[in-house]
Amino acid sequence: MATKINLEEKFGQFAEHWRPKVIASLNGQEVKLIKVKGEFPWHTHENEDEFFLVLKGEFRVEFRDYVVSMMPGECIVVPRGIEHRTCAEDEAKILCFEPSGVLNTGNISDEVFTAPKGVAI
Repeated sequence: MATKINLEEKFGQFAEHWRPKVIASLNGQEVKLIKVKGEFPWHTHENEDEFFLVLKGEFRVEFRDYVVSMMPGECIVVPRGIEHRTCAEDEAKILCFEPSGVLNTGNISDEVFTAPKGVAI
């Protein structure tokens, strides 16, 4: 049975930044909500593309030679194999779409930023 998902209710269930929460799975992909603030470490996903949709706040994806800044309603696909980091001066709310099991820090392990895989809410 299909059920609707209220994004604000889901965001209300967690407070931590940079800890993706799975709200749905489909066709080998996960739809995740993320609260972000500050700068995430530089990293690469060798085999996975990432989709980011800004729901609230200002968000940017930094690449080594350019920056993409986004506002609510704007999105980006980060192609696999491209080094990047994500940033937000103030808290932003993001919807992310990527293959199941993707490590949020890609090719690096970071004591502060690496989140457990597939945490559902």
